[in-house]
Amino acid sequence: MTKIRHFSIYCGTFPLMLQLAGILVLGVFAQWLAWRIKQPAILPLILIGLGVGPLSTLFTLSGDKLLDGDAIFTGDLLFSFVSLSVGVILFEGGLTLRFKELKSQGGTIRNLLLMGMIGTFTLGALTAHHIMDMGWRMSFLFGALIIVTGPTVVLPILRNVKPNHAINTVLKWEGILIDPFGALVAVLVYEAIKAGQPGDAYTLEMLKDFFITISAGMVSGGLSAFILYYLLKRGLLPSYLRNVFTLGLVILTFSFSELMHKEAGLMATTVMGIALANTKLDELRKILSFKEDLVLILVSVLFILLSSRIDMDEISRLGWPSIALFVVVVFAIRPFCVFVGTIGSGLSFREKLFISWIGPRGIVAAAVASFFSLQLSTALPANSPELAEANMLLPLTFLIIVGTVILQGSTAKIVARGLKVQQQTPKGLLMVGASEMCRALALKLKEEGAYIVLADTSPTHISDAKAMGLHTFEGSVLTDSIFEELDLGNIGKLLACTSNSGINMSVCRWFERELGEANIFRLVNKQELQQKEGNLAACVWTGTRADFVVLTQGIREKGLYVKAIPNNGEYHKLLADEMASCVPLFQLKKDGGVEIIGANTSAWDKGDRLIYALIGAFK
Repeated sequence: MTKIRHFSIYCGTFPLMLQLAGILVLGVFAQWLAWRIKQPAILPLILIGLGVGPLSTLFTLSGDKLLDGDAIFTGDLLFSFVSLSVGVILFEGGLTLRFKELKSQGGTIRNLLLMGMIGTFTLGALTAHHIMDMGWRMSFLFGALIIVTGPTVVLPILRNVKPNHAINTVLKWEGILIDPFGALVAVLVYEAIKAGQPGDAYTLEMLKDFFITISAGMVSGGLSAFILYYLLKRGLLPSYLRNVFTLGLVILTFSFSELMHKEAGLMATTVMGIALANTKLDELRKILSFKEDLVLILVSVLFILLSSRIDMDEISRLGWPSIALFVVVVFAIRPFCVFVGTIGSGLSFREKLFISWIGPRGIVAAAVASFFSLQLSTALPANSPELAEANMLLPLTFLIIVGTVILQGSTAKIVARGLKVQQQTPKGLLMVGASEMCRALALKLKEEGAYIVLADTSPTHISDAKAMGLHTFEGSVLTDSIFEELDLGNIGKLLACTSNSGINMSVCRWFERELGEANIFRLVNKQELQQKEGNLAACVWTGTRADFVVLTQGIREKGLYVKAIPNNGEYHKLLADEMASCVPLFQLKKDGGVEIIGANTSAWDKGDRLIYALIGAFK
């Protein structure tokens, strides 16, 4: 009995508990590796999943996998977990979509979604039929599986590349919205396969199911968003329960929608996220931060689980025809759908070309392909000619996923630079801190024509800044979500000038990778006040010994001054005349840019101006 029990907890080579722990550990490692190599996390996640899954059978003594998703989560349990997880992922993605982004590109996104679904579905099916010699039913199912692109891959690419606003908006909305629609089309095709040869009656039934699913998802998602908004707005949820309650409501919404109509859950959670994103609730920032951490874990677990399910014999069937299929999907189908879908959009040829290049597949394609592969392998007769084709769906889909991520993720920045579709060098300034001193500085900079955004966690400081007509952001900037919540498209430099030197240093480290070390500055701290002038770090603002208190008092008592500085000699003359009382703060360039004056000052040209303060002698 002991031997039987001991054996039952083993899956393959390692105990079940060790496999469960290994999934999480390997997922975190893959996320770290992706950060180090500056690639979307999906790439190392899938490669690690394949390594501990099918590829591990090549070197284990027993020939078993080190990790097998089918053995850990058996039967419907795996796909219930996958479906719920994808629902949470799409909810988090929906929280980043704001309707104001659609003012200029709404029609383009709509047309691209329609053309992306119709074109990829039909052309993908034709390609699979003629190149892979698949039957029509499996060909159309494959075409449905590759419709989706996926926010888990597209958003990291956009953040790394920083394309212009039009491209960023189109790709972000397409990547999130096409997931529930693509999954729905795949389910309808799958149901058609199970029903046998579809005719006109079934075609009408499919159309009816399509619209019922969308309607059910929109109604349940919208209702859940209203309930959560009402509870948060009325303060009926304690702060420590808001994140957990939101997660529970998302799962309930998904499950209830699925009961209303099959596959309405993904639509419901996406709609719920979008509806909440377009409300003015400060609590959403904390919820989004929590969801990002949760989604990071879910994505890591899902990709390793699903890629570990592939078998070596399925991989071995991939030959040159599958490579040809990949080439057609990437270099022909995607560009065709984009160029047709963006007719009359106002996008330039270069912008359309770049959008054509970015179409990586993500978690929804992997999840749906895994589900159908398992269902069809058990539903089709053993001697059915379609069984071999069904077994090819999963490796073919993963080939498209891995291939597009490697190819497009590694070359996106090079292509964007070559097509000249990246954002222009931003000239705005993000000032972390909205104290009295910061507000005075921001107001002066605004009066001189500079673009300034004040960020602070204090509602009072933000309220006072808004009353002065300043651009603001209320919340912490030390979160991953800040790069989605706060539009950094016009921000090229950062100044951390809170009264807390530890926060200032943390902010500089946090934004260093995003904005570059040369564009990050902070106030001097008390320890540095004891150092000699020449030892101050280059990132210290003012290049002097003025800390928060000294500078605040000086600006309050004597105000701020603006002076035209035509050359370096005039600048040094001003410093010599004013001696210790002059604190140079900002250099206003004649092209509208703002230079933060640190230990190393840039050259002065005719038309440049200096903003400085006069204070008492330093202590």
